[in-house]
Amino acid sequence: MQEVVLGLLGLGNIGGGVWDLIRTFGDEVETRTGMRLRVKKALVLDKRFHGGHEVPEEVLTTDGAEILEDPEIQIVCEFLGGEQPAASMMLRALENGKCVVTANKMALSLHLDELRAMAQKTGAGLYFEASVGGAIPVLTSIQSPLIANHIEQMMGIVNGTTNYILTRMAAEGAEYETVLKDAQRLGLAEPDPTADVEGMDAAYKLSIMGSLAFHSRIHMEDIYREGITKVTAEDIAFGREMGYVLKLLAIGKDNGESIEARVHPAFLPAEHPLARVDGSLNAIYLYGHSFKDMMLEGRGAGDAPTASAIVGDIILAARNRTHPVAYFRPDPLPVADDWQSKYFIRMKAKDAPGVLAEVTGLLAGEGISVSAMMQKGAAPGGKATLIVITHSAPEKAVRRVVEALNPEICQVENVIRVEG
Repeated sequence: MQEVVLGLLGLGNIGGGVWDLIRTFGDEVETRTGMRLRVKKALVLDKRFHGGHEVPEEVLTTDGAEILEDPEIQIVCEFLGGEQPAASMMLRALENGKCVVTANKMALSLHLDELRAMAQKTGAGLYFEASVGGAIPVLTSIQSPLIANHIEQMMGIVNGTTNYILTRMAAEGAEYETVLKDAQRLGLAEPDPTADVEGMDAAYKLSIMGSLAFHSRIHMEDIYREGITKVTAEDIAFGREMGYVLKLLAIGKDNGESIEARVHPAFLPAEHPLARVDGSLNAIYLYGHSFKDMMLEGRGAGDAPTASAIVGDIILAARNRTHPVAYFRPDPLPVADDWQSKYFIRMKAKDAPGVLAEVTGLLAGEGISVSAMMQKGAAPGGKATLIVITHSAPEKAVRRVVEALNPEICQVENVIRVEG
């Protein structure tokens, strides 16, 4: 039997979930793996408060050095969240030759280069499967069974809060603010939901996932990001009428010369596998030159699913004599600031001759053709709702059309990309 000595940085939701899983399921893990997991120290802000978990007094510490500098502790598990001091403490653990296991997508996204470099320098392991998709093994899949592939495309529903909100809006015809308040009341959205609803959480995950899939570093500042706060029940209803389902997607594409990296709401055809992923579930759709289509789906957040992935990484770290380091190409591909997509454009237009001709004329002037069009009866004030769905077109060209439309006769109310 091999004893694996652990130090936990934090005992919040995820740290407490890992502690509980080791305490209640550790014997079974030992039976299956031959490894006994022992938590020697757990860092807390105050020893009086540790989430109600049954933690012996001698395990608790308020001094991170008791974990980072203890030669007996082999693996440091980071659960502090946020950028700092989490990134600095992980860097110190790696510098001291300790493996690090984390689910911290923010610290990883912003500091992956230096953490990876330190792990390579000291030979310590950096494991972070739980940082994207909770218990969904997407990062392991990309780095191991799918390694002999050129992954050309990924699209992910990687934020459960926004997926829950959009699912409710679609099912009930409710507006965003109403569903958000319910999600906050149920504990599915934070009191300050900005990181989720503005797409930052998904962008951190895309930075990590895309860097590994395309072997080229994708930094947060290079990811185009747009949240769901401008989505209306009207958009979702019109999209459904035209055969589409709306999701907040993290999208990465590698065309060999550049990489697309973007997070935004997107309509998917109703038959697309991601379109049926509802509620707080997460899913990642991948396309590779050899395996073709694949989708991984499951619980992407929560203390128990995340703890499951963390413990899996602990076992991997303890088993490996040498620790894998993700390969990034020495000449990273540029991240594109323009891309091809279809577009759903919702407008309020004067119900008068010549309006459609102006819209289609501006589109044609940019080389953009129309795939579908729908008009709803005149609204108060003599304006009708006009929906145009384009064929695939450059992002910048569509923006030029939107800016050129005369708001006196045709006012654009929303533009949503169409994928799939």
